[in-house]
Amino acid sequence: MRIQRWARSLTRAGQVIVKDGRIVLLTSNGREIASAPVTTVSAGKPWFLAADSAIARINGVRYRLTMGQRNRRPGGAAPVRRFLDALRSAAVRRI
Repeated sequence: MRIQRWARSLTRAGQVIVKDGRIVLLTSNGREIASAPVTTVSAGKPWFLAADSAIARINGVRYRLTMGQRNRRPGGAAPVRRFLDALRSAAVRRI
């Protein structure tokens, strides 16, 4: 997954982990980019981005998350949907 701080690329093979009520963005070598409780994170899929991209605001910083960049297939929206659903369900469980 590519993680960008809007126009600046932070990693091309990063990870997003949603676990124990927190979201963590990691670089390809496991270094933490950002983390926060899921109840404080806002995320969505703006109309102007590609189908395989989402925006997450963590600690007031906007990150663009591009999923499935190796295989740009028409079904690229599925990972984005799964990410948003996982984030929403984790936030509901924490409330």
